[in-house]
Amino acid sequence: VDFAVHSLKDIPAELPDDLVLACIPIREEANDVFITNDGTTLNTIKKGALIGTSSLRRAVQIIRVRPDLVVKPIRGNIETRIRKVHDGEFDGIVLAQAGISRLGLDVKFQKLSMDTFPPSPGQGALGIVSRKDNASLIELLQKIEDPETRNAIEAERSLSMFVDSGCRFPVGAFAHKDNDRLKLKVIVYSIDGSKSIMVEKDSETSKANDLGKQVATELKEKGIADIAKDWREKVEEWNSK
Repeated sequence: VDFAVHSLKDIPAELPDDLVLACIPIREEANDVFITNDGTTLNTIKKGALIGTSSLRRAVQIIRVRPDLVVKPIRGNIETRIRKVHDGEFDGIVLAQAGISRLGLDVKFQKLSMDTFPPSPGQGALGIVSRKDNASLIELLQKIEDPETRNAIEAERSLSMFVDSGCRFPVGAFAHKDNDRLKLKVIVYSIDGSKSIMVEKDSETSKANDLGKQVATELKEKGIADIAKDWREKVEEWNSK
């Protein structure tokens, strides 16, 4: 294999020494969406409705907005999950808008606010990984690199590395260019959704890694360790359902 294309949120924050994140193309929309059969929104869907998501982070976010809903894991690819709504197995589902856009699916959805549903670091972006020693290939891949997306992703991945997130501790994070500055906003939640910590900082666009580290440091100072302590067990339990 000369290179591999991944959903960027699935690429570990630290790669083996002989591999490199050679290219990050322009990012799709990073937000999540809510899908039902009849266009009902998350705010108006009936009490006790069964909502499916593959992500425990999203499950906690849903319960914070609608504690009267029932949220359960849903498996399968995007089309399979949407079909489970159409077949009545679930009243609604939450998933990333980027997947729908890339597949060109004609499906109605409610776009969810990233203030309430901050995405997983890297959501909406693709990452192309290659070997470090293949300079000519890296140069070729760089032709579809998007510098603005790269800066945002580097900030989010730097944050992930310093707070030990990813699969072990879900974090909602999104970085973007705001005028001539790079802004990173992060929200973490307790497993029951009752507590949260929000940190938002900005920096020069060229200092993305430092920005992620600064946000991670402030999260630790604000008590992220206490919020994170029950997550690992719950994530493993959620993924095994």
